[in-house]
Amino acid sequence: QVQLVESGGGLVQAGGSLRLSCAASGSKLGVHTMAWYRQASGKQRELVSTITNDGSTVYADSVKGRFTISRDNAKNTVYLQMNSLKPEDTAVYQCSADIPLSSGRFFRTWGQGTQVTVSS
Repeated sequence: QVQLVESGGGLVQAGGSLRLSCAASGSKLGVHTMAWYRQASGKQRELVSTITNDGSTVYADSVKGRFTISRDNAKNTVYLQMNSLKPEDTAVYQCSADIPLSSGRFFRTWGQGTQVTVSS
């Protein structure tokens, strides 16, 4: 059974930084694309950033230049370095991982989410 365990959320003042981590365990075939999503209160979940297993990245326009996604393939862990945080970054951040199956398909699994609160 594949599990994702997130850590690193918390309360920070505007302009501050936080680093989120998400570790995947239990996959015999490794992990393909990993991603971070966020959902603010009363809003729909939105994609923040993705990273493939070969390091290709995608960012939402709202976080470009402030957030950096990275991963350690040996540890099946993805990180999200968040700098210059703004109050509008306040949300529950959730990681996802695309797990390869022996059939060649993938299934997506999700972490439990971690709260990030940015005070003004």
